[in-house]
Amino acid sequence: MNNITTVSRYATYFTVDNMEAEVALLQLKEGNDRYIFDHVEHPHEGAQRRVDVSVAQHPFAVVLGCGDSRVIPEMIFDQGVGDLFVLRIAGNIADDAVIASIEFAVQYLGVRLVVVLGHEKCGAVNAAIADEVADGKIYSLLSYIEPAIALAFSKTGNLLTNVIKTHVQRMVDVISTSEPILSHEYEGGNLKIVPAYYNLATGIVDFL
Repeated sequence: MNNITTVSRYATYFTVDNMEAEVALLQLKEGNDRYIFDHVEHPHEGAQRRVDVSVAQHPFAVVLGCGDSRVIPEMIFDQGVGDLFVLRIAGNIADDAVIASIEFAVQYLGVRLVVVLGHEKCGAVNAAIADEVADGKIYSLLSYIEPAIALAFSKTGNLLTNVIKTHVQRMVDVISTSEPILSHEYEGGNLKIVPAYYNLATGIVDFL
């Protein structure tokens, strides 16, 4: 299938004039502030919103987060239906399928901001540090996290926290250097990729 056919197929989804990355990031920060102080607005919910987004979707940010049941991007950032393009996988890893999904959001939905959201006490990262023998496909996840362990050992402070934050930064690097689509958009200044860390008890998202 050639590129013209591919673009034509998704033309009804594409947003040419999407929200700028800095504006999108500010919107996430403001939503997180509302969440922290229990002033959530629950925007873009209800029957009319469902009708509005049934025609096309226009998310303003991609959030790559962990599958942890306590880390729900739409709640953490107080956003509604159609606002975020959310990818959740244990350990917030950027494997080929995840990168392909981000490419779709960037190329065909016009998204200009990607947030890689790690979180406190991540079980996947903890398992990688413990070097637990994993049956089945679990090891394929841990192998993405292991490089961050060696990098984090030289840092002072809590090892688990350091590995989580280092891993998040590594995933940002993986996404920003993914050729040809994401690296091109990133280097051209059309795409911003931000590492972040979620604190479970307080609800605060630290943008690293």
